[in-house]
Amino acid sequence: MKKAAFFQSLSDNRIQCLLCPHKCTLQPGHVGLCRVRKNNEGVLYALSYGNPIACHADPIEKKPLFHFYPGSYAYSVATIGCNFQCRHCQNADISQASMSTMSQMSTVSPEDIVHEAKNQHCQSIAYTYTEPTIFYEYVYDIAQKAQKQGIKNVLVTNGYINEAPLRNIAPFIDAANIDLKSMRESFYQKICHAHLQPVLDSIQLYHSLGIWIELTTLIIPGYNDSAEELHDIASFIAEMNPSIPWHISAFHPSYKLLDAKTTPSESLELAYDIGKNTGLEFVYMGNIGQEENTFCPVCYKPLILRHMFQVDQKSIQKNHCTFCGSEIPGIHLGF
Repeated sequence: MKKAAFFQSLSDNRIQCLLCPHKCTLQPGHVGLCRVRKNNEGVLYALSYGNPIACHADPIEKKPLFHFYPGSYAYSVATIGCNFQCRHCQNADISQASMSTMSQMSTVSPEDIVHEAKNQHCQSIAYTYTEPTIFYEYVYDIAQKAQKQGIKNVLVTNGYINEAPLRNIAPFIDAANIDLKSMRESFYQKICHAHLQPVLDSIQLYHSLGIWIELTTLIIPGYNDSAEELHDIASFIAEMNPSIPWHISAFHPSYKLLDAKTTPSESLELAYDIGKNTGLEFVYMGNIGQEENTFCPVCYKPLILRHMFQVDQKSIQKNHCTFCGSEIPGIHLGF
């Protein structure tokens, strides 16, 4: 537990958390929607600080990040809790875990996280699986220490964070994969118990701050798979920067969203075609083992070949295509 950042004091020992757009107002002894930030006698505390529920190395491609140190490993860190309550959460066992779960976990200091990342030869630390915004202080302390050791920092996030906290942590964050779950407010309200506009605002802010971003949309049949909505998502990305990679992934029924069907490959292919026709240079289809290779947007030659989150071949030298010499957007794509 650690005193939290970004809150304001109100009357009668009440406080308002200012970390994310929910801006929860908390009575003494109460926790926010995320369940891991608590009003303790008029002071906000981060309850999950130093108590990760998951720590292990993953291929960076699993985040997914395809244009950030491809072929490298990221040391993945998560605590319990989330500021969304997605009906289809694939990690609900930890994102929606009860507070009693923390009593079963060991304390792991930021120094220990960085040390273990180095021991496992990870080029980055990824804050992932649950929502890193709600363990902000832990991320901040780890990221500062990691940066001093030459280790990069990556957020895998729903994008639900306020401007001031994002600007504060941005100097220590190198890349982010951000979920853009839908372009419909109704989807965010019904499925995530959140709102769309703050997500769009933070995506644009991440980009303007110079953090490398890639976006992911889980295609759910009957919920966000219409051609119109897919075009709206692709257009939003293209207007920001057509070089931003868009990962479109297949849905499998999980948690509380068991009435939807598994995403057919035709839906991903439709999204892929819409993305490319809208001008996006890099569109990837996930969870079906197709179209996860990186092609040069100029000469169309294959530059990075992938299989099961592993890089099999790279034909890039210092971010340039080895066939035509065109510059390929990303960070450290090849030597």
